[in-house]
Amino acid sequence: MRVLIARSKINGSVTAPSSKSYTIRGLMCGALAHGETRLLSPLGSDDTTAAVRVLKQLGVKIRRFQDAWIIHSDGFKAPGKNLHCGDSAATLRFLTALCALAPGECRLTAGTSLSRRPVQPLVEALNQLGVACSSHGGLPPVTVNGGAFKGGRVTLPGDVSSQFVSALLMAAPLSSQGIEIKLTSPLQSRPYVLMTLDTMQWFGITAAFSDALDYFEVLPQKYQPTRYHIEGDWSSASYLLALGVLGGEVTVDNLPSETMQGDRMILTILQQMGADIDVKQNSVTARKSALRAVNTDLTDSTDLLPTVAVLAAAAPGRSEIRGIARARLKESDRVAAVCNNLTRMGIKTSIEPNCLFIYGGIPHGAVIESYDDHRIAMAFSVLGVLTGETGIKGAECVSKTYPEFWEVFRLLGGKAVNNEQ
Repeated sequence: MRVLIARSKINGSVTAPSSKSYTIRGLMCGALAHGETRLLSPLGSDDTTAAVRVLKQLGVKIRRFQDAWIIHSDGFKAPGKNLHCGDSAATLRFLTALCALAPGECRLTAGTSLSRRPVQPLVEALNQLGVACSSHGGLPPVTVNGGAFKGGRVTLPGDVSSQFVSALLMAAPLSSQGIEIKLTSPLQSRPYVLMTLDTMQWFGITAAFSDALDYFEVLPQKYQPTRYHIEGDWSSASYLLALGVLGGEVTVDNLPSETMQGDRMILTILQQMGADIDVKQNSVTARKSALRAVNTDLTDSTDLLPTVAVLAAAAPGRSEIRGIARARLKESDRVAAVCNNLTRMGIKTSIEPNCLFIYGGIPHGAVIESYDDHRIAMAFSVLGVLTGETGIKGAECVSKTYPEFWEVFRLLGGKAVNNEQ
């Protein structure tokens, strides 16, 4: 589907969708807790649906209602067929470790995009722990022979994906010996590991870790069923706030001021760019602003790259965005996707291995290739409000994390017309 966007005046209030990352973590921990868990205000999306589907294949009972999902688990069962994780990297990577707890063989498969994303460091870490696990040349599909999971000591890099660390942490309490994790390179996307530890704590699990988050120790423990409330998603909110800054005025509520989510950094970046924003306890208002170039580091907030890039395109001068190398390993090569699309819109860019330079000015409308990447589609729709005459190809990909995005976009005054051509 292609969506055609005209210049728009944005105005209104909206509730941020629930956090995808916390919803999937809540599902995993609830599946590991014997008894009944309630997830309150979970996010319904392609990724969370994939997690539910696979957990059900592993014998976990999950009932979904509008405002709550009820999980009942008494341990994993052997799956009768492949566990298809869609394009949810968190689902595949978390369950690669958790399937070590399931009896028999589990084969985790992936969609087209996820099949290009690395998993080998996690496979090698599980091999160190005595789990028979293999991948297809370092990529999905992944085969895990589970059952008796002893645990022990393991080393792995911290600069490929924080999800590898989170996966081992979630499995660790149910190993017979516990697990010690030592990272051989600095951890990137630190907030996501802190989110994992935070979720585990809600389910009764404690972990020891170093200040640098390069060493973790988790002793054998039992997950406790609980009522777990999912907070609003700062990643998705970044597009809504950017809409206000480029197009008019938007108030976004359901945004916790006290949060582990690293993408709350969007507030700091907007302030650095001179945006007119008003931050309250659980809401943020963003107003149309004349922006200035920014110098920022996204090492711990890589998912913000598309949002920051389109804001920088509208800010005169050279913006410098560092910490972007891992953005090449997402649903698309987001560095290339951002540069290609900004070039189409008349904005010059240049790239170094871990740094992107954007020479902002006056972008114009263009046909945007989403590369089936939800964050590229949403970010460039925001810029389209400013430029007009912008087409987003593959616009339906937003359902991965924010199925209501186009509905909300239009409710706020965004002029967007579906075009099947």
